[in-house]
Parts: sequence; structure tokens; C-alpha cells
Amino acid sequence: MSQTATQTAANRLKDTGANRWKALVFISLAQLMVVLDSTIVNIALPSAQHSLGISDANKQWVITAYALAFGGLLLFGGRIADMWGRKRAFVVGLTGFALASALGGAAANEAMLLGARAAQGAFGALLAPSALSLLAVTFTDAKERAKAFGIFGAIAGGGGAVGLLLGGILTEYLDWRWTFFVNIPFAIIAALGAYFVIREPAGARNSSTLDIPGVVLATLGLVSLVYGFTRAETSGWTSVSTIGLFVASAVLLLSFGLVESKVKAPLLPLRVVGERNRGGTYLSLGLAIIGLFGVFLFLTYYLQVVQGYSAIKTGLAFLPMVAAFVTGSTQIGARLVTRLPARTLMAPGFGLAAVAMLLLTRLDVGSSYPGVILPGLVLLGLGMGSAFMPAMSLATQGVQPRDAGVASAMVNTSQQVGGAIGTALLNTIAASATTAYVAAHAVGASGSAGAQRLLQSRSLVHGYTHAIWWAVGIEALAALIALTFVNAPRPGSVKVASSEDGHGAGEADDSVKLPAAMH
Repeated sequence: MSQTATQTAANRLKDTGANRWKALVFISLAQLMVVLDSTIVNIALPSAQHSLGISDANKQWVITAYALAFGGLLLFGGRIADMWGRKRAFVVGLTGFALASALGGAAANEAMLLGARAAQGAFGALLAPSALSLLAVTFTDAKERAKAFGIFGAIAGGGGAVGLLLGGILTEYLDWRWTFFVNIPFAIIAALGAYFVIREPAGARNSSTLDIPGVVLATLGLVSLVYGFTRAETSGWTSVSTIGLFVASAVLLLSFGLVESKVKAPLLPLRVVGERNRGGTYLSLGLAIIGLFGVFLFLTYYLQVVQGYSAIKTGLAFLPMVAAFVTGSTQIGARLVTRLPARTLMAPGFGLAAVAMLLLTRLDVGSSYPGVILPGLVLLGLGMGSAFMPAMSLATQGVQPRDAGVASAMVNTSQQVGGAIGTALLNTIAASATTAYVAAHAVGASGSAGAQRLLQSRSLVHGYTHAIWWAVGIEALAALIALTFVNAPRPGSVKVASSEDGHGAGEADDSVKLPAAMH
């Protein structure tokens, strides 16, 4: 190689290194937007319902329309990112999300709002796996990857609580429509930054034809699964519609697995989920989210309904958890992930989250925030932050670049399904316990209004704590699965193979593949 060519290659490598960290800013900004949107609209829902005349029966569709589109299309979005290229999919996803948000903010009626929420979910299903897979193929050095995933994991885990605070501020001081409009500047900045800064590694696309049967089966199967849990929450677990959706989901997803094992270019290559460490990570992460979403939901109810907190005060109450999550992700997870195997961070992290939830089972009607809630939130943030960072990194580690999008989509799918299960399952458990408490104590209660309010508050808290006990067990199970299934060594000890090592495009090799442009 000539001296000029050598110098050019060196400059290109230096430029790529500088751009990586700039790219992280815009990728993280997009992730923050998606995570914020999962909670920010919840706070604005009562105002939007009143403004547009949405019935109580239909108000759930403002949340459900987004969840179904997002959860159902994630695998499809991940594969599109692999085929188009992550940068293009990322920019398209951001643009579509911004337009859908503008439509939602300008909604003149119920149909317009529900359509906007479904469009947000669809473009979010393209955006979320694109963002994570861009991170996976951009940061391949173990130490750099640890720092990048630490920042990304902190945003992914803490953004929901920030959404509660921001949603409360926007709804109270501006208007519910701003919970949609606020996405637009986020999207514009992230899209422009991505367009000019992100340099996707060469040779990372998947040129295989799209697996149409797989797309149809996966989308319908995931939609049926997510909607099944939504119906369970509103119609009950034994209703015909709930059981029918679960049966349909099982048939569709089993058919999907059979198709994927037969087709030449599957939507979800079984090598992605069949590898022990990734499979264990997806499963433990999904279980951890079940517990986290449940506790998040019940603490929000407890603070607002029982303690009488405003939406803004509730959001502020969750900020210590966000700070602890960021600390756990960036200061514990990111610093230790290159020194310790992933399971020695994931298992204790999920275990600490279980301990935090155990503290929260002590909640009573008059529990103090500093004495009971704050310690639980801080421990929960530290535990989940420490576990999330290595989990998200391991979920895409060892995947060939051509499969990075769909592997990233599986991370989001496990979180989305976990959230749906957590909300429906634990809410049903809490409601049943509340009803049982009222039935057992109503006879002895006096007829005064004060006594009735106290009975109502005690029954609600009993239901919340009963469900949190279940969350403790689920979180402990996540820790056990991480400990037994995940056996990957620390990242620095893994051999990293280049794309020039002779592996063909169709091989099921799970070594980390670095495109030639990244050497």
C-alpha cells in the first residue's frame, strides 16, 4: 500500500472514531424520544379524552393502538433495517414518528388521534431496532461498547419516569397536545444529526429477500399476544376473546417457528435466538420488565390515588430512581462489564431489584416517602441499571452485522411483551386482592364517609402490595435465569472475527463480525 493510501486509511479511521461518539448522541436522543412516548401520553390521556369526547370504553385504544403496532411490527422493522441499512431505516423511522406526532397533536377527533398513535407505533417499530443495531455495529471495541451501551441503557431504562414528569408539566402548564408536539424537535435534531454524522460500516446489510410468510405470521402472532394481555386486563382472563387471542397467538407463533426453520432467508434466523446467551438474555430481560412495569404502575397509582400527589409531584418522586438507574448503568455496568462476565452483573442486578420490590411490599396508607418509597426506588434503579447495560450489550454481541437489526428487534420485543404481561397480569392480581380485601372488611366498617375512604385506601394498598410480592418472585426468577443460562465470558476475552475471515453470507456463525471499513 502506498504512503498516500495508508495516510488516507488512517484519516478515515480517525474520522470514524470521532463520529462514533457524535452518532451516540443522536441515537440516544431518538431512543429517549421513543421511551418518553411510552409514558408521556398516559399522563395526558384524561385531558385528551375530555377534549375529543372519547368514551371510557375507547380511551384504552389511545395506549393499545400504539402498543399493538409497535409490538407487532418490531421483528419486521428489525429486518427492514438489516435490508435497507440501519442509517436509512433510522432516518425514515424518525421522520415518520415526527409526522405521526404532529398528526396526534393536531387531532380534531378520536379517529385521527387513534390513527396517529398507530402510526407512531409502526414507525417506532422501525426506529427502535435501527437505533440499537446502529449502536451494535458502530461500537465493536469492548471498552467503547461498554460506555456506549451504558449511556444507551440508562436512557432506555430511565426515560419512562422522565416521561411521567414531562407529561405532567406539559399537560398542566401548556396543553395535552404538547405531549405529541414535543417529539418533533427531538426527531428533527436526531434525523439531521444521523444524516450528516452516522457512517454505517460497509458490508453490514442483509441482501436476502424478505420472508413474507414469516412477516405475516410474526406480526399477527405478536399482535394477538399483546392484544390478548390487553383484553385480559379489561375483559378478564377467562373471557372467550382473551382465550381466543392467546390460542391464536400460540398457533401463529408456532407456525412462525416452523416456517423459519424451513425457509432459505428467514425473518428471524434461529441462530439469533437459539444461542444460549442471547436466548437467556431475552428471557431474563422480558421477565425483569414484567416486574418493573408492574411496580412502576402501582407506585404511580399509590402516589396519586392514595397519597394525593399531582402528576408533576409523582414525576419528581421517580427522579431518584432515574438517577440511580443512570448510576447503575454508566458507573457500575459500563465500568465492570469488560472485567466481569455478564451474568455476574445481570443476576445480582435483578436480585437487587427483587430486594427493592421486597421493601416496597411494606407500603401502607400512611407510608412516608423518605422512609419506604425512596430506598426502594433507589435500590430498584441501581439493580436494574447494573443489569440492563450488560443485558442489552450481550443481546446483540456476537451477532453478524447482517442480523443486527433483527437481534435488536428481539430485545425490544422481549421488553414490549414483558411490559404488556406485567401491566395486565399484575393489575389483575392487584384488582382481585383489592376486591377480596373489601369483601372481608366491609362488614365491620362504619358507614361514615371517612371510614369508607380509609377502607378504600387500605384495600387499594393491599392489592398493590399483593401484586408487588408477585413482582418480587418474577424478578428473582429473572436473576436465576441470568445466572444459569448466561455463561458468556467477559467481552475482552472473546475472539473477534473479521468479515474477511472467510465466512460466507449464509453461514450461521455467531462470532462478532467487523466489516472491513471498521478495521
